[in-house]
Amino acid sequence: EIERVKKEVLVAQALVVDKMLHDGTYGFNAGESSARSFDYYLPRIAEGCRAITEFAADLGIKTMVENHGRYCQDSIRVEALVNAVDHDNFGVLLDVGNFMCVDEDPVEAVGRLISYAFHVHFKDFHVKNGSTFNPGPGWFYTRYGTYLRGAIVGHGDLPLSQCMNIVKQYGYEGTLSIEFEGLEEPLFAIETGLANLKRLIASVEF
Repeated sequence: EIERVKKEVLVAQALVVDKMLHDGTYGFNAGESSARSFDYYLPRIAEGCRAITEFAADLGIKTMVENHGRYCQDSIRVEALVNAVDHDNFGVLLDVGNFMCVDEDPVEAVGRLISYAFHVHFKDFHVKNGSTFNPGPGWFYTRYGTYLRGAIVGHGDLPLSQCMNIVKQYGYEGTLSIEFEGLEEPLFAIETGLANLKRLIASVEF
């Protein structure tokens, strides 16, 4: 797997980019007899990520993992991985919305990881309590049974303004991008979300 991802680094080099995302791990399969905690597998995950980022560093490409996939999604786990890899070339693609998939407060999580961020995604979710009626198609369960549905940036329930406050307070000057995973027509959703993100940036001042 390490050798496969190194080939992807060469693709990134051919595309003349200076940052590249790769997954850390999606964990073990349900029912796997060797299933263990994240802390148990952390040294092995870090070893792979370190080998890739050392290879990429020689090519002038930073590598990063995103907070997604549930197994390596909580901010405390992502931070532990960055610290275990212990390399300046390795960081985080910070998605402010993905923490909701593991029922983590996005504000606290963004505050924990922003200093490691090489890139930042903004997204939004509609959120419904898991004890209520299942809303049906388009909604999915979080780790602990809350209902989520992708939303246009600014239309959902996430505290995006407070997350933006943190991003700007910590002096992040990299790219901000948007992700849309909702049911609305995609071009309308992206156009509206981008306009909302620009207004959000403009509304936060220090």
